[in-house]
Amino acid sequence: MPTVTYEHATIRGLLSRYGVIHDPDLWEAQLSNIGCVVEGSNDEEIEIEVFPDRADLLSVETMTRAARSFLHQRVQAPILDVEDGEMTMEVERDIASIRPVILAAAVRGVDTGETAEERDAFIQSLMDHQEKLHLTLGRRRRLASIGVHDLNSLAPPFKVRAVSRDHRFVPLAMEEAMSIDEILEHHPKGMEYAHLLEGMNSVPVIEDAVGRVLSFPPIINGSHTTVVESTTDFLIDVTGWDPRACEASLLLICLALHERGGTVESVRMTSATGEIFQSPDGSARRHHLPARLLERILGGHIDSSRIASALERMGGRLVESRTATEGPRKAERWADAAIGDLIHVIEMPRWRFDLLHPIDLVEEVATGIGYESLGEATSTLALEGKPLARSSLVRRINESLSSQGIQQVQSLTLSNDEVQFERMRWKADNAVTRIANPITNEHTILRQSVLPSLLSLLSANQHHELPQRVQECGEVVRDHTNRWRVSWACAEIGTGFTGAKGVAQALMRDLGARDEVSFHAIDDGDGPWIPGRGAKVKVGDIFVGQFGEIDPTVSERFGLKVPIQAGEFDVEALSSAIPDPLL
Repeated sequence: MPTVTYEHATIRGLLSRYGVIHDPDLWEAQLSNIGCVVEGSNDEEIEIEVFPDRADLLSVETMTRAARSFLHQRVQAPILDVEDGEMTMEVERDIASIRPVILAAAVRGVDTGETAEERDAFIQSLMDHQEKLHLTLGRRRRLASIGVHDLNSLAPPFKVRAVSRDHRFVPLAMEEAMSIDEILEHHPKGMEYAHLLEGMNSVPVIEDAVGRVLSFPPIINGSHTTVVESTTDFLIDVTGWDPRACEASLLLICLALHERGGTVESVRMTSATGEIFQSPDGSARRHHLPARLLERILGGHIDSSRIASALERMGGRLVESRTATEGPRKAERWADAAIGDLIHVIEMPRWRFDLLHPIDLVEEVATGIGYESLGEATSTLALEGKPLARSSLVRRINESLSSQGIQQVQSLTLSNDEVQFERMRWKADNAVTRIANPITNEHTILRQSVLPSLLSLLSANQHHELPQRVQECGEVVRDHTNRWRVSWACAEIGTGFTGAKGVAQALMRDLGARDEVSFHAIDDGDGPWIPGRGAKVKVGDIFVGQFGEIDPTVSERFGLKVPIQAGEFDVEALSSAIPDPLL
């Protein structure tokens, strides 16, 4: 979850503007109800962890707005006041296939602080808010990217057009003009986000009336539009592929600046398809919540006045409670509502990106009322739990190995080709499931065997004295299918192959297999075993696993220099070969 650190002085100032006293104890006690957790605070700062779905809480300004409603009962309309502006932005038709969603807004007269230190802190906070929105709503700028500019350095009207990769301008933090290709290859932001424009011969730029590039979305702004300490008027552009993510991102930046006294002005947009509209739309978004759904989830009738009060705490409002005159409509997602049912018509802020379904509105009402105030109810539905088919067998396997003095452990299911195959001398069993974007070279695939994980565990615990005896019954992935396997590994002196066979025989005995168990030789080099000291186990006609003494050359690959006896069995094969006596 994103973590945001706010200065108490900033929060106190924004709250006091509306006659609200900032109480740190109150924040710590109740902020979790609106989508965040206070990690710590002192006399100067408060550190807050924001839930991933509450992008509207990622700035100090938008969080204090939510706090005024929830903590201090200050009713606020779920709208953003937007005045009609005179600026225009025209989007060329070619942009439709490059970055189709283009929105913009202007905010004038923002109070950025009285001192240079306060103004600098504001700029840092604004940039931090922008990047957090890029990470969350924008999905690392893929769905939405934001540009914030000093409006006084620009000459409207604006135009969005497609340019070739040899087009040149001076990007942010640079002094010389660079081509688009040079920016993508050498500029830090260009290198970080160049993959978003792969395969495109033309890229989008936003220019002002004199042809200066103010933005190259989703990469970098032009240098001349840089926000400085004297900036109080802003132009915000948002581009991307997801209309809702772009709209929410634009509204949240505007809302944060509006909370600091700014006046939001619309920009007259001409889209790539020729549509003309005013951006942004600050009106509330209307939802329909079936009363039957609300009462079924929350466990009883809730009158309209209580719902209205709860929604006001959450920044919304109840428009009316009425009888549905139409059946379910997919566009509005009237879950569980039919003609004649009671529905609650609700307006919520358009920037609440997390409200996708009526069940989300149920959560808003419950949070506004307070879960502790909903009352208690005993379930009238009694269901008996039923164990998984393999649970009895897994329990018996663990009990058998534990009774032999082998400690049960749990290791990672992530591994890599070297550990799973090269070191172990095992071949991959059909397809290997690979991680698309691995964080580290150590974790690139989902494991096919458990034993390599146990050997890695023993390697990491060499500083402990012997014997070390570990076992794990866990999941592996073979041919993109989840399987269960059990393995043990014992680093000890004086047992070897005999000890491994003893563990295998005891396991077969405890699972109920006796006379039908047979042992078969393993070809040299087929697995991690010393030649002649490894065996496959067969129950009836089914091979269920193998065991033996680990070859020292294999042990050394894991950094181990002690004798190790081990084994690995297929749980599904054991289940097929040995019927559960309890079933």
